[in-house]
Amino acid sequence: MDFIKQPMEIENRSMEIIAPYLAEYKLSEAEIKVYSRMIHASGDVDYAKVIRVHPQAIEAMQQALKKGAHIYTDVEMVRTGINKKKLASFGGEVHCLVADEKIAAEAKAQGITRSMAAMRSFGKALDGAIIAIGNAPTALFEVLRMVEEEGIRPAAIVGIPVGFVGAADSKELLAKNDKVPYITVEGTKGGSPIAASVVNAVMYLIDNTR
Repeated sequence: MDFIKQPMEIENRSMEIIAPYLAEYKLSEAEIKVYSRMIHASGDVDYAKVIRVHPQAIEAMQQALKKGAHIYTDVEMVRTGINKKKLASFGGEVHCLVADEKIAAEAKAQGITRSMAAMRSFGKALDGAIIAIGNAPTALFEVLRMVEEEGIRPAAIVGIPVGFVGAADSKELLAKNDKVPYITVEGTKGGSPIAASVVNAVMYLIDNTR
């Protein structure tokens, strides 16, 4: 059986297949790149119907990345999916503390999730950073609380937690916020690969060399 074996050829052909599904949407070139990579990561063209991109989100992320912004994630799967070599070329690093023993102890003591405790512990480090959440709605709720109550101002929030408990509500709250640009999806869809794909898409908009 003959099939495509080169990674970039596979990716390029995937983007060609996805393109017609985005034709009906009035998207900028940058938005097309982000939408396409999210659809590519999910294998689901119906994602186009539920993706929501704040008008300043992509530009805000690009500017932050060019300045060496760090990325803070809720789970290891998001951290793993981000192209860390590319991020390092801009001067940034990815941080995740969900597996940290101290965070686990704090979460237990406070009766909250580890992802929530991790975001709380990052504190002012989140200012000017990019937050990428792909699993835990509680982490997104906590970040939004910090934005409202503590004046935390990330450059942008990629908030795409997945699931049936809290995920849709947390993303709806994100989309209603008027303080931080965001990229999200409506409803229960989401996940770590999708959140990571957004970060990668924006990095590749800056520099597509691999």
